[in-house]
Amino acid sequence: MRYEAAGCAACAGAGGESLYLASRPATEQPARLMLSEEPVLYGIKFVTSYLLGTDIAGRNLRVFPDDTFIASYPRSGNTWTRFLIANLMYPEQPVTFANIESVIPDATALSSRALKRVPRPRLIKTHEYFEPRYRKVIYLVRDPRDVVLSLYNFRRKCGSFDDSYPIEQYVAERFLPGDMDVSWGDHVGSWLGTRMSHPGFLLMRYEDLLQDPRRELGRVASFLGVAASGEMLTQAIERSSANRLRQLEKLEHEAWVTTKGKRADVPFIAEAVAGAWKQKLPTPSVALIESVWGDLMNSLGYQTSAPRSSNIRAIIA
Repeated sequence: MRYEAAGCAACAGAGGESLYLASRPATEQPARLMLSEEPVLYGIKFVTSYLLGTDIAGRNLRVFPDDTFIASYPRSGNTWTRFLIANLMYPEQPVTFANIESVIPDATALSSRALKRVPRPRLIKTHEYFEPRYRKVIYLVRDPRDVVLSLYNFRRKCGSFDDSYPIEQYVAERFLPGDMDVSWGDHVGSWLGTRMSHPGFLLMRYEDLLQDPRRELGRVASFLGVAASGEMLTQAIERSSANRLRQLEKLEHEAWVTTKGKRADVPFIAEAVAGAWKQKLPTPSVALIESVWGDLMNSLGYQTSAPRSSNIRAIIA
């Protein structure tokens, strides 16, 4: 069985490796992280990569006061949300995978210099846990029992492990401890615990977006100060449908940084459904996830098999 770190932007961003690597023995740490041994050489490489545009902006990108971040744990509907917002704000030209990075860029897909050149005010996609410099944030959350199914398949697409790796083992060994640098619970908690009552913070659930995209996209428009007519909302939703995005992925698989060079037989745009875990996630894995994050899940409106603490305040009524 092959089991290794993935090599795509969304699998391991510039700000993404640090927490995962910090838990590894010093002898396993990549030489590029041993900065104290060769600080001058590292500084030269850092400046050179910046000037050449070969670095990755990542978590430590330069932040401007008018930036808005679309943040989420991976596989929580961020790409769909990007398309919805982009198609709403730029109705004159349908957004595709070939141009999405120039409209609402992923901070791990562009260099620092390229990201600085994006016209302001910028909307930027991020999977980062709480970052105090990100002042205006649309935060998307999804049921972790569905997230793990999607993330497992995404890892297969990126080649992190082969198809023989059982999902039960994946849940216990990687998803719960924090496959994408931090766990789902730590990621969600880091944002909700610091920004929930902040005026520059908008919480959205993937499930609500599926159920009523017109209402939820309208909330986003109001948050961004965009005057969106009913016709504009309808057009943006139609242009961002799961069927259309699946068709675009097939046509532009090698034109988008996240899917380029990855397995074409494992789609990036999969089922746009809520509750797939009820049929697809093994019962022991469901129980394990609920035992760790049940209270947080309940506070967000995600029902669990067993009753949880009555002292937990509901975030989503």
